[in-house]
Amino acid sequence: MKACARAAGEGLPLVRAPTGRALARSFVKVTRLPSPQTKSQVSCSIRVSENAAHRIEATAGNIFPATKDHVTKATYAINSGQVIAVPTDTIYGFACDACSAGAVNRIYEIKGRIQTRPLAICVADVSDISRFALVDHLPHGLLDSLLPGPVTVVLKRGENSILERSLNPGLDSIGVRVPDQDFIRSIARGAGSALALTSANLSGEPSSVSIKDFEDLWPHCSFVFDGGILPSGRAGSTIVDLVTPGIFKILRDGSSRDETTAVLGKFGFVEAS
Repeated sequence: MKACARAAGEGLPLVRAPTGRALARSFVKVTRLPSPQTKSQVSCSIRVSENAAHRIEATAGNIFPATKDHVTKATYAINSGQVIAVPTDTIYGFACDACSAGAVNRIYEIKGRIQTRPLAICVADVSDISRFALVDHLPHGLLDSLLPGPVTVVLKRGENSILERSLNPGLDSIGVRVPDQDFIRSIARGAGSALALTSANLSGEPSSVSIKDFEDLWPHCSFVFDGGILPSGRAGSTIVDLVTPGIFKILRDGSSRDETTAVLGKFGFVEAS
């Protein structure tokens, strides 16, 4: 009775104990063990759940806000030959050291991108562009009028470019960005080099305006830097070919075609027919 009272006090149900054959049948029913197949399924389910939880925990530990407090962390990753995900002034991108062949190849692997499709580079300031491409044929002030901003300018690399030849092999031109976004520019400045930069998505898929858009690719990045939802839409930067003096060619409309062509017109450039 005392035991029953304790059970009732603990919220356990009171049942009448079976006798005789009923007791035997009850015992068999209660003590029946799971089959080996069931045990295996349960064990596998537990392992899968534990592994998934571990992956989520590990990935979550690599996500940081895109603020100046984390520039050093991002710069260290770049200089260590790693790939990171960062916001720009248009969409999210994958970035690495443009002078690291291994890191550049890693970006192609993550995106499933064919090697013949070139990558652009990102530099910290307009004054850095001449280290990587030829700018002497451009009117003074043109690049400062276009950049920083949502524009990729395509220029000749030149013989004195410090870029590795393994970046976009076979091409004598390079797309250059100076985004109007302090975080990625601070990373490029801290790294002391150009960043290879491309959209943070699988090749052929829509561009990403939040880190959730490429969540499946987080585990492939050393760090993911969250800049929130980017307001410019998924069009990406406007790509303009400025290789030929006085002539421009829009290679991709992007998010700033009208503004770009207006600036070029003021400097006497005409659009290629």
